[in-house]
Amino acid sequence: MDAPSLFAFPQNSPLVGIARLASEGESLREGHEVEYFTLPAKSLLNRCVSNRNLPFTWTINPYRGCEFACKYCYARYTHEFMEMRDGAEFEQKIYVKQHAADLLRRELRRVKPGEAIALGTATDPYQPAERRYEVTRGILEEFVRHRSFELGIVTKSNLIVRDLDLLRAVAENNALSIHITVTTLNVELARILEPRAPRPDLRIDAVRQLSAAGLTTGVSCSPVLPGITDSPADLEALVRVAAAAGARHIFAGPLFLKPCSAAIFLPFLELHFPQLVENYRQRYQDRAFLPPSYGKRVAQLIARFRQKYGISTDPRGRMANKWPAQALDEQLTLF
Repeated sequence: MDAPSLFAFPQNSPLVGIARLASEGESLREGHEVEYFTLPAKSLLNRCVSNRNLPFTWTINPYRGCEFACKYCYARYTHEFMEMRDGAEFEQKIYVKQHAADLLRRELRRVKPGEAIALGTATDPYQPAERRYEVTRGILEEFVRHRSFELGIVTKSNLIVRDLDLLRAVAENNALSIHITVTTLNVELARILEPRAPRPDLRIDAVRQLSAAGLTTGVSCSPVLPGITDSPADLEALVRVAAAAGARHIFAGPLFLKPCSAAIFLPFLELHFPQLVENYRQRYQDRAFLPPSYGKRVAQLIARFRQKYGISTDPRGRMANKWPAQALDEQLTLF
């Protein structure tokens, strides 16, 4: 517990802000090539700054880094704020935020009516660390004490069903929507794309359990990977299975590839999809987003399948209304 952080930080300049806090973190334990560290966070609620018309004003990430190791993950850049430039460290060095519920209790007063809060935008709130440290559960316990907030939870873990009791309690007095990410139903493909995330069938079963419990639950097919997960047959299968599981909404967005993510994703392509490497290099050269035409095609397909299988936005929950619709507004290029 008292071992210092083992990271190599720059020696020639003093660390400030989150980088300094990270350097002072204490090692909690080691897993399979994963280390956990405390993070003495000063704030839990973060105002979202984006020009992409995102459907939430505030974000909460109980952890920094994510053990799921998804090859396409856009959030790897967040470790750069802690002076970690190797994209792989995002999945190997996991920071556990301390005193999260206490911080949230003080900061919720900053949230104005109509301002939505998203839990799990940069790191999964139900990644393996949550089984032991229960930071997300503590956050939900705090939300139970409040009312009239809009909370959306994004995860690709079936661990969320552990908190069914708390989720129902939060939903009694707040607008709660849950978004389970399923990028593919192909178990073998998911295993290499998202090596440490639960299998797709386990996530779909979580949708079924959450929906059966009366919670507003849907599926995010994001990111859609051109040439890998974007065939109409695959997308239709996803929508069909989601509908059968009781999903009340479903949406999809194309791959968002920042340079730090490309450093991990392109070598992955070279190993598993070498025929796509040059196409990706050309399409994403000097840009993180694809042009709008590709995204519009994806949106049209999802809309058609949604209608075919009877999935419509749940009118009872404002969060369920605004998340999928606005997410599709961000569509990105004919690949």
